[in-house]
Amino acid sequence: MSLKAWLAKGALRTHKPSRNEIAGLLALADRSLADAGIGALSVEGRFQFAYNAALTMATAALHAAGFRTNSNAPGHHAITIESIEHTFGADAALVRKFDGFRRKRNRVSYDAPVAVSETEAAEILALARQLRHDVEAWLRAKHAALINST
Repeated sequence: MSLKAWLAKGALRTHKPSRNEIAGLLALADRSLADAGIGALSVEGRFQFAYNAALTMATAALHAAGFRTNSNAPGHHAITIESIEHTFGADAALVRKFDGFRRKRNRVSYDAPVAVSETEAAEILALARQLRHDVEAWLRAKHAALINST
């Protein structure tokens, strides 16, 4: 579904992003990435931190594009993840993989305990790092006024 279609359905709202907001989201993602790399944490903890970093980067892209999810609407994480195809142009395979991690994270967080493998934790961490890189590059190219130049 497109950003405009989600907006029409009420799943998204328009949003005016700020430089401080985007900087805060990037810093939050960086902290989550650092925490995800702490080997002494449980594999589930590392998975959760990496997922949070990836979701934060998807959120930063959505906000920079002028939208935010309607937190009263169901499925706002799924919409945030799906939106990366429309914000910075993530490919469909990445979106599917990310959404699979969303489902796993929901089971780990809300359902009966579900095992997370070292491989899954490493894969979501790699995906989060890729999003951190790709979103920042997109911000610099398309929304330079929203990102601090370094």
